[in-house]
Amino acid sequence: MKIPFLDLKAPYEELRADIDAAVQRVLSSGWYLLGAEVTAFEQEFAAYCETDHCVAVGSGLDALELTLLALDIGAGDEVIVPAHTFIATWLAVSATGARPVPVEPDEHTFTIDPARIEAAVTPRTKAIMPVDLYGHPCDLDALEAIAVRHGLHVVEDAAQAHGARYRGRRIGSRFTSAFSFYPGKNLGALGDGGAVVTRDAALAERLRLLRNYGSRVKYEHEIQATNSRLDELQAAVLRVKLAHLDEWNTRRTHVADRYLKELAGVDELVLPAVAPYADPVWHLFVIRTTRRRHFQDALAAAGIGTLIHYPGAVHRSTAYAGQTPPGASYPISERLADEVLSLPMGPHLSDDAVDTVVGALIAASRT
Repeated sequence: MKIPFLDLKAPYEELRADIDAAVQRVLSSGWYLLGAEVTAFEQEFAAYCETDHCVAVGSGLDALELTLLALDIGAGDEVIVPAHTFIATWLAVSATGARPVPVEPDEHTFTIDPARIEAAVTPRTKAIMPVDLYGHPCDLDALEAIAVRHGLHVVEDAAQAHGARYRGRRIGSRFTSAFSFYPGKNLGALGDGGAVVTRDAALAERLRLLRNYGSRVKYEHEIQATNSRLDELQAAVLRVKLAHLDEWNTRRTHVADRYLKELAGVDELVLPAVAPYADPVWHLFVIRTTRRRHFQDALAAAGIGTLIHYPGAVHRSTAYAGQTPPGASYPISERLADEVLSLPMGPHLSDDAVDTVVGALIAASRT
């Protein structure tokens, strides 16, 4: 059995008729940007996230960057970010002219550790940008308490957490939150796409200006802005998939539950933890092991795809060389970068496939 890390064809095959009809609807309309499909998707996704406004943009990175710009964050400011995350979180901060200030994660949930944040706050700090990494929500109560004490914005990077819940509430219902619709996400488009959800009507309106050349009316430009618009085709496809997101997340949870149960006795593997406040959506199932290369090679030999999220700590990348505070160290993030391994995960992963992955891991642990 060949088991890919993620099967991107299977969602289309399951929804082929509905997706084809949605695409044909857009093609027949002759309207491809900022039309009825985008408007409908924004309304539907805002309702799904249990919030008031959604502004669809060209990518998840744009969603983060434009939100910071809409909050007037820029040169001379600092934004606290997780040390362990995908580089896009940091890049969004840097693109505004502000400086990303990394904070170590909790080793069990992989998300930013609130207990370490206040030591990183300075008079230049304007925001905290937590990441619901791998689909597991951050501790939002703790983050809000810190933000209130220091007068900071919270901009939630929810790129991997479509449908997740914190203490029963959807991610996106509490803070201004940025999502990605990259094809591999739990809610994925057929290309790049993103959105910001918020309760702040004024912020949403500013985001609409920022995404569309600073214009509400064609050729009337109120501010200097950019072009970052989710197109009608992607919005139509996302509307189809959104109707199935909860079901697909439930399937992911079934896969994760099986992994957690069947791999519990493998001493060499550290399995992901679920905090009592969280209902994760298992965008990724990430284990840790000091023999990562051994396990990855063994799975590859068995025809099983894996990936590493992420193989290098961001502060060690060439892009950010020498840009972290002098004397700062991030041993947890560096250790995670050396040990994490993502197993196959997705709503179309069969029980037989899970059995094969588990069997290969157990066999590899004995050699």
